[in-house]
Amino acid sequence: MATKRTPKQDFVRVALDKGALGAKLIAPATVETAHWVRWKCQFGCGGFGSSLVCPPHSPTPDETRKMLDEYKRAVLFESPSGKTKKIAAALEREFFLAGHYKALGLGSGPCLLCDECAFDEGCRHPDDARPSMEACGIDVYATVRANGMPIHVLCSEDEQGDYYGLVLVD
Repeated sequence: MATKRTPKQDFVRVALDKGALGAKLIAPATVETAHWVRWKCQFGCGGFGSSLVCPPHSPTPDETRKMLDEYKRAVLFESPSGKTKKIAAALEREFFLAGHYKALGLGSGPCLLCDECAFDEGCRHPDDARPSMEACGIDVYATVRANGMPIHVLCSEDEQGDYYGLVLVD
C-alpha cells in the first residue's frame, strides 16, 4: 500500500499545527555546522555529558554535516520555550507516516525526560528523546539568520529566548 507524501506547501502548516510559532522549508545546505558549538556545550552548559542526546554522546559536527548533505529539504521552526523537542519528535513522526521515511528531528537544549539518564540500559524514551541542534554541532544563530528568521543573544535574564528546532525531511 502506498503512503501519501506530504506536499511541499504543507510542511509549514503541519509544523504550525503541532505548536510551532513559525516555520520555514529550507535547504539543509543552509544549515551551518562548526566545531566551536560543541565546545560551548562542554564549557557553558550544565547538561554536558548528562544524557545520551548530549555531547559527548551526540554526533560530531563532521558527522552532522555528512548527514545533512544526504537531505534535500528540512523544516526549520521556532517554538515556545520547553516545547522544541516535543514538536520535533511529533513532526518527525508525522512526516515519516506521510511517506518521508528519512524524517529526523532535532530540538534545542539538554534532555529533560528523565532525572537521570540510563546510559547502560539505553534510552527509556526513544520515541521522544532528540538531540539538540547545538549538541550536534549546528550553529543555530547562523542557521536561523541565514534563513531569514529572528534570533537574538539574550543580554539579561529578563529577556525571552528564541527556541528553534529542525526536522530533516528527505
